[in-house]
Amino acid sequence: MSEYIQRNIKLLVVSDTGIVLDKDGNYKAFGPVVKELKNLLDVFDEITWIGFNRKKQINNKSYVKISDNRIKVVLLEEVGGNTIFDKIKIIISYPKMFSIINKLIIKHKYIHSRAPSNPSIIVMFLSLLYLDKVFWHKYAGSWIDHASFFYKLQRFILSKLRSNSVVSINGKFSNKKNIISFENPCLDEKDRKLGKLILKSKKLRDKVNFCFVGGLNSKKGVDDILNAFKNISSKKIGEIHFVGNSELKDYYMKLSEEISYKTVFHGFLAKDEIKKIYKISNFILLPSKSEGFPKVIGEGMNFGAIPIVSNISCINEYINTNKNGYLIEKPISENLINVIKECLSLDEKIYLDWVDSNYKIAEKFTYSYYNYRVKNEIFKIN
Repeated sequence: MSEYIQRNIKLLVVSDTGIVLDKDGNYKAFGPVVKELKNLLDVFDEITWIGFNRKKQINNKSYVKISDNRIKVVLLEEVGGNTIFDKIKIIISYPKMFSIINKLIIKHKYIHSRAPSNPSIIVMFLSLLYLDKVFWHKYAGSWIDHASFFYKLQRFILSKLRSNSVVSINGKFSNKKNIISFENPCLDEKDRKLGKLILKSKKLRDKVNFCFVGGLNSKKGVDDILNAFKNISSKKIGEIHFVGNSELKDYYMKLSEEISYKTVFHGFLAKDEIKKIYKISNFILLPSKSEGFPKVIGEGMNFGAIPIVSNISCINEYINTNKNGYLIEKPISENLINVIKECLSLDEKIYLDWVDSNYKIAEKFTYSYYNYRVKNEIFKIN
């Protein structure tokens, strides 16, 4: 306890991440972010987390309880949308958001904002006023691909911030000292140990299995995946697993009836259940139109699923065709078919070499590596 009082290192996190208060008085939020912040408690003694009160997500299965009382929650009224009314509501909400965020920044030395978002843009401007504080702005989207005006604006502002701000992005796309490439964590020590065990059972069997993990929509390439398997005839293809959900799920299930291979739509799955899908999958498919760096690629690499992914953003810094996976060039729909055909003829020894290589690369996506960089490269805490 004396060490805790002596250190008392606090972090303020400002985001638009969805948080809800359930009927039992417990806060719940998007699982991967909850786990990320919980692991950061190895660096900080207390975290105050500002997020959006997304009441409609109360039954979202991807939301988990914030069980550690060292994470203090502050809720902002949810804003967003595409209509003119939505935009007016966003503008009207800024003074109140500014007041709440500013009061908490005053009480903290270390501040972390998660962009692109409306709260994060407020933090960007406040960082120009509080030069004695250390700001870490995490930009989650692609730093180079086409984006909306609002996203482009935030990228521009981030590129102009002062030396008291560190900006972390997906990929090595800037020469500025305070803009650094930074991996997002998704693996703990249990995942690494389980992955090592799973790798021992990996083989390129007579039947090759594929998986997709993410939102079921065209931007993630679900249409392209279904179209590809509709137009490929091979006795080597085993099962195709889709993990994730959306209002289009029933539509995609109907489309999958035109495919001659076993196709399973699992909907949302708990993390341990997703690991079982990785275990039986030889390849993970992600023919996205736009991405930062999806965590599911790191997860797949850890559990022996070779990535077949779009050549966008910084993905080619980790995946190289015919070295440890396959990059899909544009036009994605056409080239995905060719890549799947190519992977079906992959030699098993080469496949196992890729599996082993990817497992080693996946170390960069561990929480321990993430915490080390947060402490030593971003906030430089002694």
